[in-house]
Parts: sequence; C-alpha cells; structure tokens
Amino acid sequence: EEVEGEEGTGENGEVTKKKKKRKKKKKKKKGGGGGADLGPIKEPSKKPPARGLKDTAFTDYYVKLGQTEPPTIPIEKLFHGKEYPVGEIQPHTLESQTYRFTSEEMRRQESISEELYKTVRQAAEVHRQVRSYAQSFIKPGIELADMCARLENKNRELVAEHGLDRGIAFPTGCSLNHVAAHYTPNPGDKTVLSYDDVMKVDFGVQIDGRIIDSAWTVSFNDKYDPLLQSVKEATDAGIRASGIDVRLMDVGEAIQEVMESFEIELDGKTHPIKAIRNLNGHSIGQYEIHAGKSVPIVKNGCEASLKMEEGEIYAIETFGSTGRGVVIEDLECSHYMKNFHSPHVPLRMQSSKKLLNHINKTFGTLAFCRRWLERDDGGSTTVNGSTGGKQEKYLGALKNLCDVGIVQAYPPLCDVKGCYTAQYEHTIMMRPTCKEVVSRGDDY
Repeated sequence: EEVEGEEGTGENGEVTKKKKKRKKKKKKKKGGGGGADLGPIKEPSKKPPARGLKDTAFTDYYVKLGQTEPPTIPIEKLFHGKEYPVGEIQPHTLESQTYRFTSEEMRRQESISEELYKTVRQAAEVHRQVRSYAQSFIKPGIELADMCARLENKNRELVAEHGLDRGIAFPTGCSLNHVAAHYTPNPGDKTVLSYDDVMKVDFGVQIDGRIIDSAWTVSFNDKYDPLLQSVKEATDAGIRASGIDVRLMDVGEAIQEVMESFEIELDGKTHPIKAIRNLNGHSIGQYEIHAGKSVPIVKNGCEASLKMEEGEIYAIETFGSTGRGVVIEDLECSHYMKNFHSPHVPLRMQSSKKLLNHINKTFGTLAFCRRWLERDDGGSTTVNGSTGGKQEKYLGALKNLCDVGIVQAYPPLCDVKGCYTAQYEHTIMMRPTCKEVVSRGDDY
C-alpha cells in the first residue's frame, strides 16, 4: 500500500507530497531489526494549547511515523532501515547561484556529505518530536523547572543520550516576557508559567557534535499574536534571504524590514515592534554553537564583506520586542559554556580542577547549566553513572573557572522590564545545490 510521506517543497516552491512504499503489515509488527516495537500508524489528532504555531501543528504528529504516544522509541530505532525526513528545500537566493539547483556537479559534491546530512536530519527529527511532545504540556500553571526537566529527559530518551556522542546541545531556554534569551531555572527557582506570559522555548539536540538549534514562542493570550506573527514572518524572511554568497548584512536588512512593519496594541497603547539590534543568528560548527559568524537582524548590522558560504550551517533566529529593542545582561546566571579555544591555565584550587574535569568529560565545549550540575548523574548518566556525578559546593570553583577565562558565563539577556519579547529560530544547511531548513516542522 502507499502512505503519504513528509511534505516537501517542489522546485517552484509548491508543496509536494512524497509517496513512500510500505509493505502491508499486520497489526503487531516488530520494528525491522532495529529492536523497536513500532506503534500502529495513526492520524495525529491532538492540538497544542498554546498560540504561536501553525494550524497544521499537532502535539502527536509523530504517531503517523509509528511512534508511540507519548514518544518513547529513540529516533534511530524508529527510522531503522529508513531515510530521515529531509527538511524544507529552498533554492539559493542570488540569481548568480540558481544554476546550483540542477547542477550535476553540485549533486556529486553533495553525495560526499551525505553522512553529515543524515546526522543533522536525525537530530532535527529528535528536535521535532521532543518539541511536539513538550507543546502538549506547556500550559499556564506549569513550573518552569518541571517543564525543562520533562523536555530535557524526553530529549535524552529520543536521541539515546550517550555522553558527548549524542545528547542535549544546550540548556532549555524558557525566557519570559522582557527576558529575551539565556534564562533557564536554577535549582530552587519555583517560577510558574502564567496565562499572560510570553515565553521563548529554545533548546538543542546534538549528534556527533552536529547541533540543531531551534526555538519558538509560547503565549496563551491572543493580544500578543501580532508580536509572535511579526517575529515568525521575520525569521522566515531571513531564511528566504539566505544563500551561498549572500551578504550577512542583507539578511539582517530583510529581517528588520518584515519585523518592523508590524505594531501591537497592549492596554490601549500602540507599540512599534522592534528587532532587538544586539541579538543575532550565528553559524554553527561541530561542538561549537557559535562558530564565528553572526547573522544580524537589523540593517547594517555587520561589515559588508561577510558572506554565507557553501557547506556552512546557520541558526537563523530573530527577536522582536515591544520595548527598546536592545538587551543587556541582567539577573542570576544559569547558562555556562567552556570556551571553544580556552586557554591552558594552571589552576590553584583543587575544587576548580575537579569541576573542570567534570565539565570536560560531561559537556566538552557544549553549554550547560547549574541544574544539570546538581542532577544525580551530573548531566550525563552515560558518563557519570546514574548517581555518580552530582556536584556539591561548586559555585566558588565555577566562578574561578569564569574568572580565569576557561568558562564563559552567559547571563539572561533582558530588554526593559514590562515589555514583551518573542523569538523564532531554525537551523539551515547551505548545501551545494540548495538550502535545507532542517528543523522545519508542521508547527513552525
């Protein structure tokens, strides 16, 4: 029998359905050699309680792939013997690069990178299933610490966490309202999500250091819809403007033009929506979330000589605000990351050596948070055992590692108190023939 596969995009941008052949199967069928009991193929039926997602969003979208509800089958097993879904395909933007779409030579070049694409697509499917599951329980009244723990544990389960080989790429951001980024609850933080909050959910998956970085905004009150729509459309405009040889500053200009064409009325006052000018998208490297190039979200946001190049991977993310459109570092820090090119510094404090050893083996150069250090497994059951990793009295050591430049602290980034900020983000690959929006889903 034939089943409908993933939606794709045809050469002229029209939506196409790929047909996948599937043998007739009995009700209870073991997963082919992968050791997974696939669930029955079902139609997704559950809608997310929050706003800010497409009409096509279903929190159980993965049941059409044979996944259980809630999802429990690791993605590698779920797709055993099958291809991972290809992301949304868009042609490269510049006229000078349109030949790539049909070039045989470029196709041959792509075949060399096929393993890399598979790895990135697997991580992207993990992200889609984890976020869809999370969208089912993100509701007013949930404690953010509980929300993050549930999301992160599902992430570990579906990616089949294995130390630095595969796992979570960075802490779950759940920044509220005027806080735009880099907030996750620290141990003891009892913050609860409320009906009038605007929350940015930003989390990552990594396999072999290949990172999927993607985010969306959660709100329940329809008065925030123009803010969410402006940012979602701006992110999509940034993706459309991207491509091989495109100047990064031109991407920023395209983003700002779309975002700042919107305004929002809150409590009888009309606010222009502003692109947050000191936040950026970024290139992504292996085990390196910010790999050196920034993608501005405003006009003239970087020097004119900087361009996107073949083979690069980018996180295109945009932030809109009802406030000043500028963020500063504020509030208690939760996010930390070892510097990718960290200096070799002789450490005097024994506690700093112990903590650095723990960071090196558990997180490497990936970001981490205080909640993870205080888990029984210290952030990874594979590396530390289920009870062997919890860090005690580590704050002095952590401060010392930051002071000497080995670890960088990333405090929350805040606009003015009382304003609201939104974010949407996708990971895109600059393939030789096209750009692939790998993290695209039916939700955003």
